Amino acid sequence: MDDNLKDNIRLEMLRQAYRGVFEHNLIVEISEKAKFLEFQEGDVLIEIGKYIRWMPLILKGAIRVMREDPDAGELFLYHIEKGETCAITLVCCMGDQKSEIRAVAENPGWVAQIPVGKMEQWMGGYKSWRNFVFHSYANRFNELLSAIDNIAFMNMSERLELYLKEISKVTQSTSINKTHKEIAAEMNSSRVVISRLLKAFENDGKIRLNRNNIELLEPLQ
Repeated sequence: MDDNLKDNIRLEMLRQAYRGVFEHNLIVEISEKAKFLEFQEGDVLIEIGKYIRWMPLILKGAIRVMREDPDAGELFLYHIEKGETCAITLVCCMGDQKSEIRAVAENPGWVAQIPVGKMEQWMGGYKSWRNFVFHSYANRFNELLSAIDNIAFMNMSERLELYLKEISKVTQSTSINKTHKEIAAEMNSSRVVISRLLKAFENDGKIRLNRNNIELLEPLQ
């Protein structure tokens, strides 16, 4: 799919996602050096235990980042969206370490894959790239702190409300196409608990439960 993209299409995709973030010369160089990959909902882009040889620049769509415990299952950490990257990926790339996260496509989109060598070269050659990397570290660190706070200080009902709002935001839809089992896995909870809480939300008029689908009827508080 990458080879079929014309140079002007690659350049325009980058401009739309990173205009105002990178200077023109860097955007041109990224379009020439990066591999462009189209992904579909559910595609695993980064797997736990694998070496990461590229840094993702999200051009379209959203990717959810998960942490896995061998005994307790998965835990949702944060989303990366258009115009963003994953700081954990940066650390793994620069340190030649195996990934400790799983990155799964939340919806269809495109990603530009930056080779490790270029990441290091651009740190010294482009101020906008250096600022972008540092800003990404700060944003992801704050999101990780929020995830820890949610687990430590919020009950499951509050965490579930935040989760549904986040999915709705990144997919830009009030329709959430996930089963109770999938939500439970991502929240490191049980399907029974999630189903009970979702039913309570429905009884309160906040959502409508359909088969493999949840429709938000009003903004969750």
